[in-house]
Amino acid sequence: MALSRVCWARAALWGSAVPPGLYVVRRLQFVRSGLTWGAPRSSKLHLSPKADVKSLISYVVTKTKVINGKYHRFLGRHFPRFYVLYTIFMKGLQMLWADAKKARRIKTNMWKHNIKFHQLPYREMEHLRQFRRDVTKCLFLGILSIPPFANYLVFLLMYLFPRQLLIQHFWTPKQQIDFLDIYHALRKQSHPEILCYLEKVVPLISDAGLQWHMTELCTKMQRGTHPAVHDILALRECFANHPLGIDQLRALQMKALCRAMLLTPYLPSVLLRHRLKTHTTVIHQLDKALAKLGVGQLTAQEVKSHYHNVKDLKAKKKFFQRTRQALDSH
Repeated sequence: MALSRVCWARAALWGSAVPPGLYVVRRLQFVRSGLTWGAPRSSKLHLSPKADVKSLISYVVTKTKVINGKYHRFLGRHFPRFYVLYTIFMKGLQMLWADAKKARRIKTNMWKHNIKFHQLPYREMEHLRQFRRDVTKCLFLGILSIPPFANYLVFLLMYLFPRQLLIQHFWTPKQQIDFLDIYHALRKQSHPEILCYLEKVVPLISDAGLQWHMTELCTKMQRGTHPAVHDILALRECFANHPLGIDQLRALQMKALCRAMLLTPYLPSVLLRHRLKTHTTVIHQLDKALAKLGVGQLTAQEVKSHYHNVKDLKAKKKFFQRTRQALDSH
């Protein structure tokens, strides 16, 4: 009896002397039992498509933040000067990326609603203008880094000449104050040269009354007196046509104006004239947008980025308001 059972079991395993139906039933039972036993094991090995993936991502992000914090503490402890530069560089990249996203959002809105640049609000217009200048500097550095091993030279130049090569996001707080002083000094240096050219142009003015107004205006500015609105408006014809129209200016006069506007004066006369026209057009558009916004709505950061000190800003606010009233009346 025991021997027959052993033979029957061997036959069932090897498929000999077993009815086909019984073999299929035995196989199905084996497969079902295998699926039942293996179900908990497969649930442990495979991740669910939603909850487990989210938990894995959060785990990786948490570990990355911990490692990044340890790396920052290591740099601050062992390399403090390098850590300051590293922190400024990382914050600068974050601010530049935020500016890029904001500029893209503004451009998308302009494209969707068919809005031109001069129709934008003041802050959006100023943001696009500044972002274009920053991107131009970044592209210039990128072109310099193209030759082999030139990136090391670029890093050295950025360290030695941060004001000329880096945008303001990568300046230290001390550099931001010092560079504002330098820019203010550069503007002041160009003012006497511009006044000298205005005095030389006085004999070329055909109208005697305009000659007298121009002489009085130059005298007031040399004494440090701020000109009144009617003094400026009386000379509109001189600056619209000969001899002070932008198409009639000489190369030296355009270079002096470029230095006063912090533009590069080392260009041919044709490019200087084009840059002056473009820059003055943008200034005029910003002036109109600021008039709509209201000068009193400027924030402290906007004041610091546009003017050297607060006292100068207060004087310019009053003069701007008087000028806008006079222009609106005319």
